[in-house]
Amino acid sequence: MANIDPDPAMAAARIAGALAGALVSLVYMMPKGVREAAARAIAGVVCGLVFGGPVGVALGQWMGVRGMLSPSESLLTGSAAASMSAWWALGALARIADRTGRGKDIPD
Repeated sequence: MANIDPDPAMAAARIAGALAGALVSLVYMMPKGVREAAARAIAGVVCGLVFGGPVGVALGQWMGVRGMLSPSESLLTGSAAASMSAWWALGALARIADRTGRGKDIPD
């Protein structure tokens, strides 16, 4: 039976990429409150952890550098990109919801 224990170096690259993506996104699109910041940070880190591998492979192939990247570099890049994408998507959805009337009184 194959061993399914995660490689600590790969787990560290995945976590570092997810956190880096969330922190870089914070610089560009500040949340309006603590609740929004927490929700977007959690979603960004989770998306970076879950989708980091496939996004890293896809980005490497799309950019034509797949053969030049080590697996940990690909995972780090993919985790950061997935985390940033989730952060930006949730921020954009929150802004759209604010504009379309979230929290406004609904007429009877």
